[in-house]
Amino acid sequence: MIQKILIFSIVLSVFISCKRGDVENFQEEVEVEVKPEIIEEFGYVLNNYKVIKDTIRKGESFGEILDRHHVEYPTIYKIAEEARDTFDIRKLRAGKPYTVLAKNDSTELAQVFIYQPNKVEYYIVDFTDTIQAKFGRKEVKTVIKTASGIIESSLSQAINDQGLNYIIAHEMSDIYAWTIDFFHLQKGDKFKLIYEERYINDTIPVGIGNISAAYFKHKNQPLYAFNFVTDSLNNINDYYDENAKTLRRKFLKAPLKFSRISSRYNPNRRIKLYGNRVRPHFGTDFAAPIGTPIMATANGTVIASRYRGGNGNYVKIKHNATYTTQYLHMKKRKVKKGDYVKQGDVIGWIGMTGNTTGPHVCYRFWKNGKQVDPFKLKLPSAAPIKESLKEDYLSFILPLKDSLDIIPTKYLDNSTNQ
Repeated sequence: MIQKILIFSIVLSVFISCKRGDVENFQEEVEVEVKPEIIEEFGYVLNNYKVIKDTIRKGESFGEILDRHHVEYPTIYKIAEEARDTFDIRKLRAGKPYTVLAKNDSTELAQVFIYQPNKVEYYIVDFTDTIQAKFGRKEVKTVIKTASGIIESSLSQAINDQGLNYIIAHEMSDIYAWTIDFFHLQKGDKFKLIYEERYINDTIPVGIGNISAAYFKHKNQPLYAFNFVTDSLNNINDYYDENAKTLRRKFLKAPLKFSRISSRYNPNRRIKLYGNRVRPHFGTDFAAPIGTPIMATANGTVIASRYRGGNGNYVKIKHNATYTTQYLHMKKRKVKKGDYVKQGDVIGWIGMTGNTTGPHVCYRFWKNGKQVDPFKLKLPSAAPIKESLKEDYLSFILPLKDSLDIIPTKYLDNSTNQ
């Protein structure tokens, strides 16, 4: 019995020793060298360089940057000459980011210069051995999103209250520029959207793409808008309603994107300063900060662009045999007599020239040679969708309309209403 116990104790000791050895051996086997993470960007392994990231300072030149990173001026001049067909060093803009890849040694000599004019595009100037310059774009992923809101004061405020990109307000004002007077939105007006948002690396937003479909309920009138390509060869698209009717008119509602009407067309206006006598106002004043772009409200030819007395700097456009428009008190004019302009083109900027007490544009409108109030006119529509495309269009918008209709309208208190 004693012998059996001794034998068992010896076997158990050996077993325990073996197990301990196994654990030690196992620990030795899993001990591996942890290598640093390889970081790649712009096609370069950044681990191989000393990486300097910075932004262009005001007044800073390409030469100053490279000189600071130990590149001599004769070499800098040669780099600029060789790269100029792809990258113009004079176009560096203050506040834009750049990256310098330098030698990872005591010299820290710059090898590569990378400039990013925006989040998506970049220019590379590589002078490691030979001088090479190229233009690149980061891969952008497009995500389809929906949004909605209710007007309390303005479209911009409603967009901001929902935490949406402010550019959406500008895009919507373009889509509905011919059908909605954005200076007279009503409290309780609603909107819904299906739109594209673009991302780099799935997380970094880089702007808004197309608004695929929109719904705006203004004065209890539902207004749908669907983006449809009418010419795939030339990538021409436009917005139409649920019945394939164009949303465009031959004239914009206003010559400014965002503003307020400070004085309306009034041929019977009386002014106390002039003894309460009638001083007609044959235009509509749109108040906005100095420098705000002024747009042509329709296609046409500039028949006057000059400075004259109380009108200040002004531009006058003849659109056809029936309609003419005029834009007064500009700070500066962008077009000259004889220029052909298209609807939405910038023709000048808000100012205070001539007889004016504040920055605005006085917008005047002629029909058959007589000044009229454009807000009381039923202005003609632009060309409708081609009949051959109408059936395709109506099929195309069916799922978009269904998707729009089920989006709940978000109130400011985060409750929802259909």
